[in-house]
Amino acid sequence: QVELVESGGGSVQAGGSLRLSCRYSTYTDNVCMGWFRQTPGKSREGVATTFSGGGLTEYADFSAGRFTISQDSAKNTLYLELNSLKPEDTAVYYCARTPGVSQDYCFRNRFNRGAFDYWGQGTQVTVSS
Repeated sequence: QVELVESGGGSVQAGGSLRLSCRYSTYTDNVCMGWFRQTPGKSREGVATTFSGGGLTEYADFSAGRFTISQDSAKNTLYLELNSLKPEDTAVYYCARTPGVSQDYCFRNRFNRGAFDYWGQGTQVTVSS
């Protein structure tokens, strides 16, 4: 069982920045890792996805150019840097992992929440205008 623990959420003003962290309990190769977000009444949507080998990084249209996904395998941690935040970025942010897959599978399912096996508990990000 892989445990994921997010941290780093909080309240900021528009234009501000936050760095979210997701610490996972077990390191393995060939892992697809991603960040999703969800607001009340809406489906969980993909924000950014990366593969354990570092050869894949994908962003949703709304996150490209403002958010950065990265990983530190030595620390068993996935990050999401949020810059130029907007009020519409307010949401609960979740990290997710699915091990034992290929990079091609990760690309094809990069924002498919059904393809991710393990999820964190979420961290709240609130952006005020």
